[in-house]
Amino acid sequence: MDQPHYISLIFFILLFLPLSLQQQNSKLSISDLNALKTIKASLTDIPRSTFFSSWDFTAPNPCSSFSGLTCSLISSSLRVTILSLGTGLSDSPGLAGSLSFALSQLTELTQLVLYPGLVTGPIPSQLGKLTNLRVISLTNNRLTGPIPTSLSSLTNLHTLDLSYNQLTGSIPPGLTELARLKVLILASNSLSGELPTVSTQLLHLDLKRNRLNGKLPLLPLSLRYLSVSENTMWGPLDALDSLSELVYLDLSMNKFSGPIPTSLFNPTLSSLLLQRNNLSGGLPQKADPTKSSSYGDGSIVDLSHNFLSGEISTVLVGVESVFLNNNRLIGTVPKEYTKSLCLGTTKTLYLQHNYLTGINLEDRMKLPDTTSLCLLYNCMVPPPVGVTACPASAGSQISRPARQCYKV
Repeated sequence: MDQPHYISLIFFILLFLPLSLQQQNSKLSISDLNALKTIKASLTDIPRSTFFSSWDFTAPNPCSSFSGLTCSLISSSLRVTILSLGTGLSDSPGLAGSLSFALSQLTELTQLVLYPGLVTGPIPSQLGKLTNLRVISLTNNRLTGPIPTSLSSLTNLHTLDLSYNQLTGSIPPGLTELARLKVLILASNSLSGELPTVSTQLLHLDLKRNRLNGKLPLLPLSLRYLSVSENTMWGPLDALDSLSELVYLDLSMNKFSGPIPTSLFNPTLSSLLLQRNNLSGGLPQKADPTKSSSYGDGSIVDLSHNFLSGEISTVLVGVESVFLNNNRLIGTVPKEYTKSLCLGTTKTLYLQHNYLTGINLEDRMKLPDTTSLCLLYNCMVPPPVGVTACPASAGSQISRPARQCYKV
């Protein structure tokens, strides 16, 4: 062994061995041990789950034998810093019971995770005392009641995920003001009221499948992921105009109205889902030339089931999946789209249930088997390639009645 490497290894051992030995000789603090006993008493393994089988309180060192426990040496005592309740494995049904107030006695906790299961009851308001918490993830259970306002005092919180529960009430305004919060996921609950102003520099905001209403508030420029789909929100989309960092936007199945901001037709925004709203106006002629020039694999734009009008521009050429069906679009489909289909760049182009009068298809043009083009129920007789790939929801009528197309 080279002498410099040998000396470095000896130095590393001398530096960290005393710390390791000290941790082995230390015991879990009595307060944390008692808290764990109370936490376990309020929860139970669902049949076929074996998470708590390792929680033997006669064991000399729970930090090394308990599942889901991570400890750190703090002031000569071992303290619980990470608690993961359940395994999260697909073959484990998780835990049942309720969350104990004793969680707040683990005062050095930085991460609290509850994996999917059947845990019921409220989220303990005492969690607001755990000022070291950076991550709270309590997903896919049956938690009820409001989101505790006390969570707004967790100034170190980075991630809060309470999705797929049965939570009610409004979103505490203080949550969206936490300076260090980057990820807020409250999807699939029964939350109501308006979305409060978001003044923190969030990266990820997911509020889909709730009962939220009102307009979109001002949102941080840092936002990269935003979903408020399947709520009852309304109003214009002006608040989105400056969100240049977005890569995923889902506002589908609401009551938003007015034109779509031109800034959203941006290839860096690779998922734009605005279907089933009351949006109007037309498609812009071209994307912002200062942005990325082409859409990538997996890109999707769904503007279906709105009130968009005018002719189809080339702004969405190159998007892998384009859904413009069930609008009021007129004119001829630009040849750039058929070229993109033939090249396999665009794999899905749904244009059914509009007022289109033609499509630029060259004679004997054959689309790849991997593409789907639907042109049913427009003001034209679609070519065969524009019929066979239609979804069942498009119906069976080939064209619109002539009386509907007279003024087109």
